[in-house]
Amino acid sequence: MHCAIYKSTKKDFFYLYINKKDDFKDLPESFLVVFGKPQFLMSINLSKRKTLAQADIETVRTSLKKTGFYLQLPPTLDTTLKHITLQNTKL
Repeated sequence: MHCAIYKSTKKDFFYLYINKKDDFKDLPESFLVVFGKPQFLMSINLSKRKTLAQADIETVRTSLKKTGFYLQLPPTLDTTLKHITLQNTKL
């Protein structure tokens, strides 16, 4: 399962996963008004991955199959702080 990933030009740390590069037909019309013009980042093969950096891979796969897209929102402050704390304990 391949997908294309885009970042928002209006919202920091908002990422859009879609099934096919530049195919935005499954998105609600109002979505792009809020998200802005999608800026292409990369294509990945989800079949060859076990994890993703900031999203649950099974949730992404399921959403892509059901709706044709997945929106990755910014991590919560709590998640970010845990990541920073874990990084500092490894030093």
